[in-house]
Formats: sequence, C-alpha cells, structure tokens
Amino acid sequence: MEKFTPIFWLQRPIHWSLIFGLTSLLVSCGSNDIPIGPTSLNSRYTEEQPVLSGNGRFLAFVSNRNGNQQLLMYDLERQLFISTPGINRAETIAESPSLSYTGRYIAYLTSDQGRPVVALYDRATQQSQIITPTYRGWVRKPNISPDGRYVVFETASRGQWDIEVLDRGPNIELDIPNGATVGSPP
Repeated sequence: MEKFTPIFWLQRPIHWSLIFGLTSLLVSCGSNDIPIGPTSLNSRYTEEQPVLSGNGRFLAFVSNRNGNQQLLMYDLERQLFISTPGINRAETIAESPSLSYTGRYIAYLTSDQGRPVVALYDRATQQSQIITPTYRGWVRKPNISPDGRYVVFETASRGQWDIEVLDRGPNIELDIPNGATVGSPP
C-alpha cells in the first residue's frame, strides 16, 4: 500500500524558512542604518548624480524627496541642506549638477521650452541664468571649472556629440579659496 503524504506538510518547512529569511533581510536593512529627517542626507526616496565641491564641503545631488525631481545642495561640514531658491522651478527638471571649488557656482541641466539647456546658479546672488540659449541641438553633462570661469558640456548641434567650452569671461567673480592668489589671464 502506498503511503500518502499531504502536500501541506511538505510546504510547511519551506514556508517557515521563507518567513525567517525575509525577517532577517528586513532587520538587516532596517531604518536604523539610514538617518531620516529634514537634515538627513539620505531619505527613503531616490537620490542620484552626486557631485562634490572642490574643497569637499558641499554636495549637490538630484533627489525625488518631495514627489518631484529636484536639485539639492548639502553642507557636509554643518550637516544641513543649503537653500538654493530659483533652481527648482515648477514643471522643470534640474539634473546633472556640477560645483565650483567652494560651491558658489552650480552648473546644471534644466529645460527651456521643452529642450535641455545648461544653466548656472550663483549662490552669492541666489540667481540662475541659462548660459546656452542659442544652441540649436541638444546639450548634456555640464561641468564647471573649479574657479567658475569655464563651463564645458556636450552638444549635438552638428548631428553628433561634441564638446563645447564656454568661457564666462575674465571679469566674472571667480570662486577661489580665501587667501589664494590669482594670476592675470594670458
């Protein structure tokens, strides 16, 4: 005579091992590992595209904290967020940030009339301006020099991705560390 073993009895060890496995996974990934709060660097939302200022004090990144994509700036020394009014406008996306040496200037990608443009934010004046309004093609991946004078980016105005260097001019206020000497332009 054949012995009949109920299927339920065979599934029980698998069921308990699955419960113990998931419980240990949840405990190891608990919220104690990541600080949550208004001044916490990490949150339960997506944070990406991090960049550091040249002096290592400031961090800029793209976050989805408030239900929309926004560019945030964080002071690593004081462990708090820096206000950047004017960067995150309604119905626009700010991404691909780049910081100058002390984080005074932020070059980033945003949209203007549905096309990507490179913008520059000056934390001293709290103003943002589009610095590539005349480019016919697409632009991407802006990067600012440590002193804030040059901005490089990729453009597809010739039908392929090329590199552009934009010189903001010798008369801009440079972002240099206190006490540093600046040579005259060549």
